[in-house]
Amino acid sequence: MQRTGADIIADAIDSQEDVDHVFFVDAVLRHTLIELEKRGVKRILAHSEKAAAYMADGYARASGKTGFCMAQAVGAANLAAGLQDAYLDRVPVVAITGRKPDTHQHRNAYQEVSHAPLYQPVTKFTAEVRTVDQLPRLLGHALRATKTGTRRPVHLDLDGLKGDRVEEVAYDGRPADIAFSSSGATLNSTAHPEDIANAASFLESASRPILVCGVTSLYENAGDAIKVLAEKHAIPIATSVGGRSVVETSHPNHIGVVGTYSAPYANRLLNEADLVIYVGCHGGDQISSDWTIPAPTTQVIQIDADPIELGRGHPNTCGLAGDLTLNCLALAKNSKITHDRKAWLDACSDEARNWLQKAISKSKEPRDLIPAELLAHEVGKALPENGILVADTGFSATWTAQLTEFRQPGQKYLRAAGSLGWAFPAAIGAQCGAMDQPVLCFSGDGAFYYHMGELETLKRWNLPLVTVINNNSALGQGLRSVKKLYENLDGRMGDLVEFHPTNFAELAKVFGIDGYRVDRANEIGGIIKTALANKRPAIIDVVTDPDCNPEPAWKI
Repeated sequence: MQRTGADIIADAIDSQEDVDHVFFVDAVLRHTLIELEKRGVKRILAHSEKAAAYMADGYARASGKTGFCMAQAVGAANLAAGLQDAYLDRVPVVAITGRKPDTHQHRNAYQEVSHAPLYQPVTKFTAEVRTVDQLPRLLGHALRATKTGTRRPVHLDLDGLKGDRVEEVAYDGRPADIAFSSSGATLNSTAHPEDIANAASFLESASRPILVCGVTSLYENAGDAIKVLAEKHAIPIATSVGGRSVVETSHPNHIGVVGTYSAPYANRLLNEADLVIYVGCHGGDQISSDWTIPAPTTQVIQIDADPIELGRGHPNTCGLAGDLTLNCLALAKNSKITHDRKAWLDACSDEARNWLQKAISKSKEPRDLIPAELLAHEVGKALPENGILVADTGFSATWTAQLTEFRQPGQKYLRAAGSLGWAFPAAIGAQCGAMDQPVLCFSGDGAFYYHMGELETLKRWNLPLVTVINNNSALGQGLRSVKKLYENLDGRMGDLVEFHPTNFAELAKVFGIDGYRVDRANEIGGIIKTALANKRPAIIDVVTDPDCNPEPAWKI
């Protein structure tokens, strides 16, 4: 039988690391979706294009595979908006859209706007596919792009409202012309020996070094190599928010998160360091408190797979380009122990442990409503040893970064790179990508409202995802600042940040999903464990205090 564009796309998806789920909103690539069913790939119909993109993002993060999402022409703008988090967090996602044909362009075609400008800021490669003959080449290029250098989303815009003017057309090329490599693109390479030697000299001369692990070190599974380096030289291990679970928090060198969402002690310790080793960490404004910590004069060693990242965020940088694991091991092997850093490590560890104990103790003081910080800590205690926690942005990220512990090497923490509402659909995707692991979603009520229609998706596929909602009937992160603005004003403060109270447990039951309402702190852990043990979709609605506020991060 003659092959079509649909066969080519389905073959390409099927060839990528055993990809077994795709995410879409109808109507797009219907023939391709039928071909994917024949190959055993599950087609997850979402209720919005943005949610479909978030699902593909969460799927890729949890599984280590490439995420695929699709939308027709009119949904292309919404799909593009959903790629921001994958772009910022360096996640390989392939977005495929339909577009009106060239004869319709620039003629006020119904529901049509130019797609390329929408995708350029949130992808590393975007291209129009006008004919089926172009498809193998451009699809192959897009797939290679997701796996090389800094991994990020790519986009293909197929001719036809549904991509049908490409997918339904017969392809006359040879089978050999259709080859889609599924091999990883981060080369198994180590930095130049001179660069390793230079970095080793900086490490040997430092008396107060700190390691800072970013989210890329999580995706590249560099945790074991980071521990080898840290243990040899008695180096404290700090992380970005997204990198919190790279090394288990129970490791004696782990001292917590630095940056905007850190506990107060952490940035101060980072500022005291005389050497900072960034591993898979992009060095942006959040991790560095607007590039003030560490000071510009502090020596930095930056290890990253993509050479373009080296020195981007800090001027005084010794860069090591290549595989994160190999470079960490090479630095450990080629550096001598020249300092007794036990006192420095103990001091950092003591600060982290004492702050955490104090914060937990304070959260257990009697209050009318459950403190959000206690909820975040209980979530960590209930997380199974191979569990995945998916957290939203804002205070959901702050609380979990500071107070949720990941004490087992098999636990994983995935968090939004900044888009409120990301966590719930992303957790659905994560559960699709890790069906043999328990997945727990942590979201505020404000974030959950964005995509609560995906409760139907959760029920339709009967995914055993458990979602914990920090329900304070408000946008908690904004409440504090809005209250301050209204201190000497009369008016309706609540219009800006408060919601009508909602019982999400009852809402879950409307969708046929298990729902639990929690208003007592001592019930949290047991209910989470029960819901996970049932292996059914569940919502746990925890009524919390809207006036909970984390301590501000330390700044210069």
